[in-house]
Amino acid sequence: METLAIALLAFFAAGWSVLAGADLGTGMLTPWLGRSDRERRLVLASFAPFFLGNEVWLVATAGVLIGCFPALEGELLSGQLPVLVALLTGWILRDAGLWSRGRGPGPRWRAGCDAAVTCGSWAVALSWGWLLAALLTGRPYAPATGSTGLLTALAVAALFVAHGLGFAALRLTGPPYERARRLVGRAGRPWQPFALTAVLLGGLPLWAGAGLPLAERAASPATLVLLVPALLVVTPLLVAVQAWIWHAFRHRVTGPSYL
Repeated sequence: METLAIALLAFFAAGWSVLAGADLGTGMLTPWLGRSDRERRLVLASFAPFFLGNEVWLVATAGVLIGCFPALEGELLSGQLPVLVALLTGWILRDAGLWSRGRGPGPRWRAGCDAAVTCGSWAVALSWGWLLAALLTGRPYAPATGSTGLLTALAVAALFVAHGLGFAALRLTGPPYERARRLVGRAGRPWQPFALTAVLLGGLPLWAGAGLPLAERAASPATLVLLVPALLVVTPLLVAVQAWIWHAFRHRVTGPSYL
């Protein structure tokens, strides 16, 4: 049961990194991809159908960690508290900007919400990189410091940006598409850069988590016997819903129809 619990944790963490990397990376680039109010609305509409479903994977990751590895979760929560606070703050700020953009008066309100989306997306990406830096350096119970932590956070954020560019090149139309495609490059098929960054983003949490004492910190066998089968039943449903969402909204956006 410990092996299945570890596999589920890895699956959800890698899945969130890949799926949320698309909407976060695009959100990080919103001011550059969208030069006018309408273009920014188009950029936000490109990932608006996906971001809530993508966030479920992060919630599932936390749920598996809390339920199946409670001792490790407590140690990580206390040790990485500043990182997690920064990540949650960015998450809330980004979502508040998305939900509030169409509910306020005038262009200044929308510009402020766009800034919240961009800043929140950067905060989440940098925080995720900061967390991975601690795990990769073998110090999971304290935030990474110095040049290693800074460079790792910036490198992960850059990978999010590249992933968002690939996603934008697949979803956008008009001038925002041209700007994304200009950086992605015109060689090969449009999905190839997106697939490459997806592999890298999915592999990072697996690599970082390989050094964690997961088997030693697992919950009791009686707890795992109850939780793991339930998770194995729910997981295919989550994957099916996610696949349906991506299939239903697979076409390029031509207008801000989702916001």
